[in-house]
Amino acid sequence: MFLSFAVGAGTQSNLAPAPVTPQEVTFQSGKLQLHGFLWRPNGPGPFPAILWNHGREKLPGWRPELGSFYTSHFFVFFVPHRRGQGRSPGDYIEDLVQQAPSSQRARRMVELQEVEVEDVIAALNYLKSQPFVDPERIAVSGCSYGGIQTLLAGERDLGVKALVPFAPAAMSWEGNQPLRERLVRAVDQAKAPILMIQAQNDYNLEPSKVLSKEAAGKHKDFQSKIYPPFGSSHQEGHGKFCATATDIWGTDVLSFLAEHMKR
Repeated sequence: MFLSFAVGAGTQSNLAPAPVTPQEVTFQSGKLQLHGFLWRPNGPGPFPAILWNHGREKLPGWRPELGSFYTSHFFVFFVPHRRGQGRSPGDYIEDLVQQAPSSQRARRMVELQEVEVEDVIAALNYLKSQPFVDPERIAVSGCSYGGIQTLLAGERDLGVKALVPFAPAAMSWEGNQPLRERLVRAVDQAKAPILMIQAQNDYNLEPSKVLSKEAAGKHKDFQSKIYPPFGSSHQEGHGKFCATATDIWGTDVLSFLAEHMKR
């Protein structure tokens, strides 16, 4: 359990990206039929898999940089769209937060995050059901709101082998005490090893610092790495770093997954 300020990642594998395209799929979460994009490497499998939790963006897309990266390393990569985002039906989480009185918005956001964990679990169950996925080798990752979802799902006993949250609550940390308390509790109750990642120029580095300290005090299997600034703005050091900087953090993530996803 440590907090490291990395100066860069090691040499990436020189495997060429697999020539694959994602398949749009649907899966059931309660009464909602949700959509997502499933990337599958060439070959019969079964393959280890990454479930990627998108952020708060209303149109999260299919994450081609991440899909190409993970499939080139022989992982299935799944981008489920939670309710109200992308191609999935339902009310958009940010609209629901703004409908609450201003004094209640912080707690309302946490309540809605709790609801959306059910979408992540439904997506995970769908992923496990695919014959080309090894259900014993699945990791959960995600950025920003998706980092929050990764930590909240990680306290459930779901058989997940590793958790890789990027920048959870970096944009919400300062103004949302209920969320801070909730993520501390999620780290306390984590059922899988955690590698938490941020760039130095993210909106706020307190999530890494506070959650690292909490994990150390509770003797959790938790690593936190803060990389050099990425791009020239907070947003580039936040969402773009998560989604495109595989040449910077990729080797570290692959090493972490290899360690914890052994059969």
